[in-house]
Amino acid sequence: MKNEIFNRYVEDVCTLFEVSKEELFTKSKRSDVVDARHLLYYLCHKRPMLVVYIQDFMKKNGYEICHSSVIYGISKVKKKVRRDPDYIRVVGDLLGND
Repeated sequence: MKNEIFNRYVEDVCTLFEVSKEELFTKSKRSDVVDARHLLYYLCHKRPMLVVYIQDFMKKNGYEICHSSVIYGISKVKKKVRRDPDYIRVVGDLLGND
């Protein structure tokens, strides 16, 4: 069940940031790809999904990530949500699509 939710968030985030799934699951340091990944972690966390599940789903898609990096990404988006009205709207829309 959580896998379906994860995959839906992947689709939504890729569309929003205009990145491919292949780009999302590579070690790219491009800011749009990193921001997309961080938003994916945040959405999953808000679902709520355990960090270990997020790691597992990322790994199944070819992207290994450590626990602390997922936590870091979630915290980065939390800061953006507090300061950026666009992020507030987008996160609300994406979480509301469940």
